[in-house]
Amino acid sequence: MGEPAVLAELCESADALIGQGPDSWDRDGVIPDEVVREFATRGALCAQVPSRYGGLGLSSADNGEFTAFVGSRCSSLRSLMTSQGMAAWTVQRLADREQRAELLPRLARGGEVAAVAFSESGAGSDLAAMTTRIEPDGDSVVVTGEKVWITAACYADLVVVFGRHGSGSAAVVVPTSAPGVTVERVPEPLGCVAAGHAVVRLDGVRLDAGSVLGGGEFPTSLLVTTALSYGRMSVAWGCVGILRACLAEVAAHAREREQFGSPLADHQLVARHVARLWTAEQTATRMCAHASACWDARSPDVVSATVLAKYVSSRNAAEGAASAVQVLASAGARHSHPVARAYRDAKLMEIIEGSSEICELILARHALGAAGGAVADRKEGHR
Repeated sequence: MGEPAVLAELCESADALIGQGPDSWDRDGVIPDEVVREFATRGALCAQVPSRYGGLGLSSADNGEFTAFVGSRCSSLRSLMTSQGMAAWTVQRLADREQRAELLPRLARGGEVAAVAFSESGAGSDLAAMTTRIEPDGDSVVVTGEKVWITAACYADLVVVFGRHGSGSAAVVVPTSAPGVTVERVPEPLGCVAAGHAVVRLDGVRLDAGSVLGGGEFPTSLLVTTALSYGRMSVAWGCVGILRACLAEVAAHAREREQFGSPLADHQLVARHVARLWTAEQTATRMCAHASACWDARSPDVVSATVLAKYVSSRNAAEGAASAVQVLASAGARHSHPVARAYRDAKLMEIIEGSSEICELILARHALGAAGGAVADRKEGHR
């Protein structure tokens, strides 16, 4: 069965599992465990894991379209996919052969859920300021620290924790059942309400030294770039889903709702909202498709393309969701209406996996470097 057929089947099964659930999940702040576990055992939480590890082996492009599909239905569930995918990608990139063989099948279809723990109260965008320690002690390591706003932690069996290790940094796989681990749900988050955001406290958690991926002592920048690259791609495609959901709601409402004797769609100022929303979705889709093409081709441009996709898509989603609420007015102002959820969820997308401001700094450095190289090439050509 080819990838398009796999993608179609995956979307169909996801649609059946999601059903009418997102409204009640958003109200209750919880996705039913049976839905989460079914997604996990079907390989849908990290569909890009290679088939040799039991995964579905989707390309970045197809996994992106699946992420957008789920994101159009429920950003909380898509957030779990982002976390699981980040954990699996981190294992793929940093773990040794034995660790990959042991962990990836569990994440791919083993029914286990994973979260990734970067941020701390004093280390949000500045991850070099992390204070969590992963300290060797004989054949063990002891993990101490506190991580905040960890998506999916309330559902997680495992948390990939980033912290200081020796003279560098490391990622360690921590079972949430281990003594010394406390998971405390974040009360009343603004968006992605059912995504299981939590504070994870690690009070002298003792683990086998083999829990440290690849032995540890990596440069912090390498660890951050590795995990965040996947996370940014996933969030970007999820924002495409938010835009598609908003566009569908706005188009239906503008066609059906009448004011002053004609459908809203005939009013020029409403039509402008529709045009801008469609443009935002199309632009985000193309940015994400380009980033995924770079990922699948292993292009050296993948980092800048991924940051650009995340930046453009998250900004477009936040602005597009605001336009959708404006067009639907009181019809879309109910807390659990799809565009109201999109409005709250999209704002978080401008913050997580590198805020819009951090993305701007990265893109500015890339642009200045590229411009400097072009100037040097022109000068060399004039000699």
